[in-house]
Amino acid sequence: MVENAEEVLTANKALYEKYINNSYKLPPNEDPRLTNIGDFIRKTSIDEIPQFINLMLGDMSLIGPRPILENELEEYSKEEQQVLLSVRPGITGMWQVSGRSEVHYPERCEMELYYPRNQSFLLDVKIFFLTIKKVLSGEGAH
Repeated sequence: MVENAEEVLTANKALYEKYINNSYKLPPNEDPRLTNIGDFIRKTSIDEIPQFINLMLGDMSLIGPRPILENELEEYSKEEQQVLLSVRPGITGMWQVSGRSEVHYPERCEMELYYPRNQSFLLDVKIFFLTIKKVLSGEGAH
């Protein structure tokens, strides 16, 4: 990411509108926040490595809904916010193994809510092995 990435994005009103309307995503070739090395790091998911520090500190779980930005939290109802915030955020979860970058935001919201509502050891095992498959194939990463 470039320095002051959010300011760079919001400075272009048309692009920011596209970002919002496209489920808080932009194609990498249109995203002014990405550097070439940043694009490579994102595609290979190397940028997820620092989250393992948070995992070791107990601030995150291996599996769970992704950490959510404040402006994204507003997309959820109060009840859904409580459900999401009732579990620690995870490094991987339903969204990552169910399409990730190809999933539109409303579908992502449903996937993120699925985990805390259906949390179980077997679901954790399923998500863990599906994550390994996705990472090795590079599927869904942009």
